[in-house]
Amino acid sequence: MTTETAPGGHAGEPHRLGLAQRLNWLRAGVLGANDGIVSTAAVVVGVASATSDVLPVLLAGSAALVGGAISMALGEYVSVSSQRDTERALIEKERRELAEEPEAELTELVGLYEQQGLSHATATAVATELTERDALKAHLAIELGIDQDDVVSPWHAAMASAVAFFTGALLPMATILLLPHPARIVATFVAVLLALAVTGYLAAWIGGSPRGRAVIRTVIGGAIALAATFLVGSIFGTAAG
Repeated sequence: MTTETAPGGHAGEPHRLGLAQRLNWLRAGVLGANDGIVSTAAVVVGVASATSDVLPVLLAGSAALVGGAISMALGEYVSVSSQRDTERALIEKERRELAEEPEAELTELVGLYEQQGLSHATATAVATELTERDALKAHLAIELGIDQDDVVSPWHAAMASAVAFFTGALLPMATILLLPHPARIVATFVAVLLALAVTGYLAAWIGGSPRGRAVIRTVIGGAIALAATFLVGSIFGTAAG
């Protein structure tokens, strides 16, 4: 992934142009893959524990894969669209206020910089210079933490989430279908937990949080989901038998 470092930024620091866009689709992608792995694995393990026939597992897994990918895409699109609409509304509100009350907005900007620890004289000089250069950008940055050129895209998030879910779901599907019964269930458990460790690590890396804790959380959650569906499938399989 190529990035463009903002002027004055140091290597390894998140001072990149378009950072919100990149983090948005990366986050959606990792979470989508994680959900694809867990939800599809839970379905196929549950069915496989109830029957040794391959066809029911294939049908259930395929339905979970397609339905889950569409659901993830729609959910991500709606969520990010709401975020984008809110950001755009705030940008328009700030633009209108600057057009109607420029002096009041300048005074407000000076006050905000003073709250950051600058003296009145320095805050006034900074606010005046930034206002002359790009008043809207200055207000959005200090007041709302928004970059008008870096508003998140719901389409990017939706596509990343759907593709990642589909890709993640292929792992448990392939494992459960290609291996013989009953070894396929154990192999699916192992493959899924290893994959979840990877997605947990990536999610923590993207967010800058502790990796080990995230991996443990993700793996334990996946193990609980698989164990629960395996138990349900076993109970129904025994009852049907």
